[in-house]
Parts: sequence; structure tokens; C-alpha cells
Amino acid sequence: MSVELVRGQNHPLPEARLEIRVSAAKPVIAGATLNDEQGRMREAGWIAHPADPHLPGVEVSRQAAADHRLAVDLDALPEEVHRVNLLLALPTGVGGPSTFGVLDAPFVAVTQLDGTEIATYKAAGLDAESAVVALELYRRQGDWKVRAVGQGYAGGLSAMLADQGLPRAEELAATINEAVAAGMARSVAAPPPRTDEDRARREATVGGTQGVLGAGLPGDGPQGPSATASGTVPDVGSQPPGSPSPDGPSPGSQQPTGGQSPAPAEPSSDDGRISYQHPKRRAAQKTSAPAAAAAGAQAAPPGGEAAHAPVAGDANGWSMDERLYNQIWDMFEDLARTVAAYRSAVDFAESRMEAELDKVLSDPRTRVGPAADAARSEARSKQAQLVERARAALDRDLGQLMAEADVVEPALPPAYARWDNPVWHAYSAPMETPMALRLGELSLPESAGLRIPMLARLPLERGLWIDSGNSGAGGASVASSDELRRLAAETATAIAARLAAVYPPGDFTLNVIDPAGSATAALAPLLETGVLPEPPATGAAGVGKLLEKLTQRVDLVQMAVRSGATDALPPDLDTAEQLLLVHDFPYGFDDRAITQLRYLADEGPSVGVNLLMVADREDAREYGPLLSPLWRALMRITPVPDDHLADPWVGHHWTYEPPLVPRGSQVLTQVLREVAQARRTYRNEG
Repeated sequence: MSVELVRGQNHPLPEARLEIRVSAAKPVIAGATLNDEQGRMREAGWIAHPADPHLPGVEVSRQAAADHRLAVDLDALPEEVHRVNLLLALPTGVGGPSTFGVLDAPFVAVTQLDGTEIATYKAAGLDAESAVVALELYRRQGDWKVRAVGQGYAGGLSAMLADQGLPRAEELAATINEAVAAGMARSVAAPPPRTDEDRARREATVGGTQGVLGAGLPGDGPQGPSATASGTVPDVGSQPPGSPSPDGPSPGSQQPTGGQSPAPAEPSSDDGRISYQHPKRRAAQKTSAPAAAAAGAQAAPPGGEAAHAPVAGDANGWSMDERLYNQIWDMFEDLARTVAAYRSAVDFAESRMEAELDKVLSDPRTRVGPAADAARSEARSKQAQLVERARAALDRDLGQLMAEADVVEPALPPAYARWDNPVWHAYSAPMETPMALRLGELSLPESAGLRIPMLARLPLERGLWIDSGNSGAGGASVASSDELRRLAAETATAIAARLAAVYPPGDFTLNVIDPAGSATAALAPLLETGVLPEPPATGAAGVGKLLEKLTQRVDLVQMAVRSGATDALPPDLDTAEQLLLVHDFPYGFDDRAITQLRYLADEGPSVGVNLLMVADREDAREYGPLLSPLWRALMRITPVPDDHLADPWVGHHWTYEPPLVPRGSQVLTQVLREVAQARRTYRNEG
């Protein structure tokens, strides 16, 4: 029976292997420290955090998230460890709230491996604190207990670490925040929470959870694959770590609930935007799924339960757009988890075989001879059988997902559809802004051609950076520098055209900076059709003038919103959503222009001004660390396929493909002509 703890209260722990689940209103950093009998950390290696998530007996997430699952094995802890503290901290340097006082109190639950709650605690009463020790697991007379602590620190993560005796606390806190900021720039943002009804429908559609599909994993971050395919918490003291998350900045921090920002913050009614959140929707309780294919478990019978025929829009929602949006996210999560379970099953089979072989080799009496050969053969045979079962379950689940994709893709509206979808040939200007925009496609090596649309929530909550350089891009190495720049400019044009097409006439304005005029060919469709109302800004003077105009707009709208006087805005102020497309950054930018650009990246999205930058980070190295916050504030995408993205569930390396228009297709020009005509009609009627 679960106990709801109050501050200072304790409760015995019946098992050694546990999960600690964290739910917060906004993304938080979750970590854990090991302490001796005096409550002190003996060394910097006694803390698990996003930059170093594994300790003997403890495993945490590599990223900040609103939901975390931490794996704990008390029996695997070093003998000198008497306490394990659960730390929660708000990320710094990435926007969002700076104190817990402005948020709903974080909720923490200690559970068994099957999801059964042992104790829960709501860390209420926080105000100016930005870090908190939420729980303490401690050893008393040989038994382990959990205590609700709720000790907050206004000095943040560094103050909390220093209080536990860490000498270089500020340095470690900076390392953790840097790792989290990089992860936010890399991760595709998380979708809205599923309800129990969503999960039931999903299981019926894909044939239940008997196979690999949907296998629960202990972490919501990139450590996920270190779990076994059964969805139970691994023996973190002995299992190999999960696949590392990709490095380098990348897209996705607003999550395909949107682009990325620390989290998919829902538009609020007080900032004038429409909220798409169901008024009565609440987060579903996460539970571990049944065993999949590890530890020699029997694979599910082929086909599992009878699966329902896939149907487009088979998800919760008030409109078909919302149902399709949620269904795509369901497919994304299902693919992430089924591949994670397959990889975990393969890893388990390998580690089991190695353990059995080590056992044979460790005994001189069985090291050689017929008995040793037979033992080796049996170990390899078991490994092959386990891998074969895991592959069969994966193939079955992939087949179900591909069947669903074959039904969903043709039913998508223009905002969600590829450029080669026939829906674009019947395009007409919309009357309402859609929920999201397709920014490309995501796939995994095991997904056998299955590609998931990458959707960014509208209005955009984060700007985009199209990387036109070879730095850190695996796929970019196949193209020359000039070819990359050309593809980057075409990708920018395709995305800008999509945004112009999915907004109602009068609700979207495109601005372009092209200091040297090198993107003229790529921008031609926007200019020739009149969708770009003014020629691109060129030269230092043109760059400065346009940036000044947009920064003034941000200032005016912010002041009007804060004072509740939006009616007092100047009548000639363009209140439509603004996109600033910057080509060939940092060419033509002086220090003042760069400061303005950083301001737009940080403050612009909240009042309808977003950046779409085409840039090679290597070209900006002369500015040193000055531009690092700018890159982190943007969602990085590439003009060629590249595996730099991580999902918000298990942190796979996903291959991203940009939304380029097929060679020789005239669909882009046709759509832009319709957009321009709709705008002319709108202006004439207005």
C-alpha cells in the first residue's frame, strides 16, 4: 500500500531494486548523490547527473525533462554508501522558469519494478529555490528506508552540491547545466501526455504489448536502452550502459509537440494564443510493460492478440488535425520503444553469452576439451535463439507500424504532408492555423524504411538553425561545401514556404536577410510569386535596419502584453507571426547586430518572432563563446540526412531527413502562387 509522505516522514523500503519517478510542470534536472554516514559526498564521482548518468546502483536521465524515471539498486551500492539523495534542479541558461515558486510542486514516487507505488511525496512550499533535495534513501540497522526531505536551495545546484561537501561544486554545476543545454538543443521535444484511453486504443491497434512494441524502459532519457527488453530496471551495477546520446547541438528542443525548447510549453490564454490542451486531460500513470524478449523469456506468439486494422486519426482529439497529430506521436514513441527493447534484448543475449563463456574459461578443469567446446557451442546457440526471437518480435511490430503509416500518410493535411503528397495539388489558403508543421522525417537503422513525420508545434516556440557546414554532421560529409550551402538555402526556402502556406492570409510575414545576395537562386520562388513582400536585406546597413525593426516590435508587444494594453499598439505595427530568415550568418553582422539576433532568439518566440538561420558554426568561431547561447536557443536541422537527433523517451540516434521539394517538381511554385493570390484578396477585402 502506497504511503503519501509529508516533509520529514520516513517509510521502509520492501525491495532493493526500485524506480523513482519524477513529475514536474516544466523540465527539471534529476540527479542522485551517494553519501556516507555523515551525509557527505566523499568525491565528485559520487553523483549521477546528466553529464555522467551511471553509478554503481544508480542510473539517471541524460536530459532535463518533465517526467523522469531513475533506476536504483540498493544492493549494488558500495558498502560505504549509507544515503542516496534525489536532487531536482531547474536548468539555467536555456530560458524557462528560474525558481520552483512559480511552478506546481514537483511530485516524486518510489515504486517497485512493476509500477506499484511504495511512497509518494509532493515537494510543496518552495519559493525562491531553484534546486531541492526531494528524497533521501538511507540505511538504518541494515534496512533501507525513504524519507521526504524537501530541502530547497535558492543558490541553485551549486549551493546544493556544496552543502553536501563537494569542494568544486560550482564547476560541476556548470558542467551539468552545459550538458543539459546541449541535450535540450539535441532532443526532439516530448508530446502531450497520453491518457489511459490513448494507451488502450494504441495497444488494440498494434496488437497489444506482448511483443517488443511498447516495452517499458526505466528512463525517459538517453539511458533507456540500458534497460532490459522486459521493461524492468536493469541491474545497473552490472549491466552495460545504454547507447550514448548524440553530441553537439541539434534540433528538436521544442518537441514535436513543437520544435524544442526545454519542454513543449502549452500556449496560454493570457498571451493571446489558443491552447490546444484538453481541459480535462491529465498525465497517465506510467507502468512497466510485460517482459519482451530478454533473460531467455519466451517471445510472444506471432501476431500476439488480433490487431485492429489501422485507421487514420485513431487517437484522441477535438479535430482530425489533432487526432492525426497525436497518432503520429504515438507512432514515434512506439517505434522508439520497440527498437529500444530489441537492442536491449540483443545486448542481453550478448552479455549472457559472454558471462557463460567467462564461467567456462575461469575454471581450469573446463577450459579445454570436449566439455568446453560443448559449453561454448551451447552459449552461442542460446545467444542466437534470443536474438532471433527479438528480431521476430521487432519485425512483427515494424510491420504493424508500417501498415499504420501506409494509412496515415495519405490522410495528412498539407501542414503535416510531404511535398510529394497529392494534397498539395489541391491546396487552398487555410482559414485557421494548424496545430503543427512538418519539418522533415525521422528514421532508425532497424526501421526498414519506416519514416515518422517530425512535427513542430505552431506557433513555433523556438527558432531553427539549418547547419550549412560539415562540422559534426555525419551525413554532411557526403556533400561538398558549396553543395551543402545550396541545399541549406533550398531547405530554408522550403520551410519558409510551408510556414507561409499553412497560416491564414494576413497571419504570417516573412523577412529575409541575405547580406551578400548569395541565396538569390534559392529564394527565387518566394520573390517571383510575391510571398516575400520585400527584397532581402543586404549589406551591413540593410541588416541593421531590419533587425532594429524586429527588435522594436518585440519590445512593443512585450510591454503591451505585460501591461494588458494590447489595444494601444501602433496601428501600423505588423502583429502577424514573423519569421526572419537569415542566410550566410555571420557574414554582414557586427557586434550590435549579433546582440540583436541573440535577443530575437531569446525573446522573440514568446511574441511571435522566430529565426530561421542558415549558418555554419565553424564560420562563427571568431566570436568565441559569445554565440554559444544563440546556438543552444535554436533547433538544429541539417540539409542532408544526419543522425544528430534524440527522441525524448529513450534517446536513440535518429536519422533526420529535411523536407526538400522533389527535383523537377513545380509544386512549391504552384502553392506559393496560391498563397500570394490569397494575400492579395485578403488585402483588397480588408
